[in-house]
Amino acid sequence: MVEEVEIRRESSLSELASGLLQCYYDELDVRFPAGFDPGNDAAEQLHEFMAPSGTFLVAFIADEPRGCGALRRFDETTAEIKRMWVDPFVRGRGLGRKLLSVLEAAGLELGYQHLCLDTSSHLPEAVALYRGAGFDEVPDYNNNPDAAFWFRKDIA
Repeated sequence: MVEEVEIRRESSLSELASGLLQCYYDELDVRFPAGFDPGNDAAEQLHEFMAPSGTFLVAFIADEPRGCGALRRFDETTAEIKRMWVDPFVRGRGLGRKLLSVLEAAGLELGYQHLCLDTSSHLPEAVALYRGAGFDEVPDYNNNPDAAFWFRKDIA
């Protein structure tokens, strides 16, 4: 288990958020056989990760940023988890579970009753994390060509 973890809200438009998101994009670009392009909407999505309907969280270990995750409004009762990433150097120590738990709590604080997300078959550790955290597999809800799994969890 990760010790001395602190999870803080951060502006999704900050330099810190930009750096973490670039690490996320770079890793997906390596792990996906056809590479990964965040697309033109990546910059527009950053505004969706802000209050009053979203949030962007950064996980710190010993005051060093080691992961991130965001929520954005999907519909009136549902938030979508996006851009969840944990530094490979600290994976397997519980940081992803902790970050996911805080994202769930943030969803409740924002008034959502459900969370949804999608992920790739090239990220088996993410699939295992979401299943282990009680997310149920659901049909494709967003036509994301990079996704092979779609999940949902009731939080309220």
